[in-house]
Amino acid sequence: MSELLTRVFAALFYSAFISVMFTGWLGYFAFSIIGSFFGSTEQFNMIGFAIAWLITFSYFFEEEVSKESKMEISHLNHTVNKINKEKEEIQQTSLDRINEIEQEKDIYKTSLLEKSTGFPTLLSVIEAFDAVKDREVEDYLRYKKHPSVKSSEIVKEYNHKRRLAEFEQKKTQLLIEYYESLAPFLIDYKNEIALPEEADLTEYTEEERLDATTQYLTKDEFRKLPTIEKNQRALERYWKRPKSKWLIGRIYERYVGHLYEKQGYEVDYVGIFKGFEDLGRDLICKKGDEIIVIQCKNWSQFKTIFEKHIFQFFGTVFQYKDENKGKDVKAVFYSATKLSDLARRFADELGIGLEENFKMNNGYPCIKCNISGSTKEKIYHLPFDQQYDKVKIEPHKGEFYCTTIKEAEDAGFRRAFRHKFNKGS
Repeated sequence: MSELLTRVFAALFYSAFISVMFTGWLGYFAFSIIGSFFGSTEQFNMIGFAIAWLITFSYFFEEEVSKESKMEISHLNHTVNKINKEKEEIQQTSLDRINEIEQEKDIYKTSLLEKSTGFPTLLSVIEAFDAVKDREVEDYLRYKKHPSVKSSEIVKEYNHKRRLAEFEQKKTQLLIEYYESLAPFLIDYKNEIALPEEADLTEYTEEERLDATTQYLTKDEFRKLPTIEKNQRALERYWKRPKSKWLIGRIYERYVGHLYEKQGYEVDYVGIFKGFEDLGRDLICKKGDEIIVIQCKNWSQFKTIFEKHIFQFFGTVFQYKDENKGKDVKAVFYSATKLSDLARRFADELGIGLEENFKMNNGYPCIKCNISGSTKEKIYHLPFDQQYDKVKIEPHKGEFYCTTIKEAEDAGFRRAFRHKFNKGS
């Protein structure tokens, strides 16, 4: 603004100077002649001076304004060009991002279709990304100040093998998770199958090893302790010793089944005998026309039962109902941990009974006192004995559960033996 004022004042001064010169020479003659006709030369000289000054000022002012306008227009054009360029760059960036999004969508869609095969496309993208990171190390070795081409090739080879191994490992893991999402009961068998911890059996005879108590007793205890004390000590150590999650789940099913047996139900321990084939029906409890299908989850308190587990259980109960028309089939879900709010709501809507945070009592009567149907021998079975789960207790025959070895032996029962050819009781 100050620059414009300076130019305007300069124009005024310059136009005034030109006007004075013009009227001093040409204006004097022109307007003095006109004034001679009217007898007023001085007045016409002043008029001529004023007109000349105004014309000159107008010319220079117009020129200055024109220069300023041209500068403003030039600046405006520059700004418009800059905006257009930035707009083109933004549009190009947007197109690039749209292409990236489309590629990501294609990968996502393909991955959804490939989930039953382990998401190979997605894993290939991850493998390619890892290859780029690995190449940095390989190139460093190859192009450093003192190159190590051989080392670079070795690293390249091992990186390739590692990525292939990781690809297969991730693919297998994703497949497992996919199968678990379809059949949640498979989670119960994940890393669960483990052999029980055994004592050093090297000094036992072959016949002694047939007795499962050797897993819980020292050689001296096994050979020197009286029968009642020996078997009771083995039973107590069985309960105290750490167990695999698979065995803990099995014991939990036994405990819940025992509670229903006490109520007069005939209990089939489907989960124990059929394993994967139980379809989530761990226990089938029958009394007359009433059938209760039970699923047991003795999970850690830090794990939560979600709606997918309820849906899976509902599906298998529905199938069982369809196969047993006319029966009063009910469903109960036992869990040692809590359920999510949504799982609890679904269970209620689907008519599934819940026993939430249901803990097992390790002190429950677990010794089975059974009377042989053929020989009428009175035999008791401990939880780690060979035939334990096959034995059914029928109270009307004089059979029962008890807590201590002394109770069983005082009632005239002897310990079951494991024979080489599975003979006997």
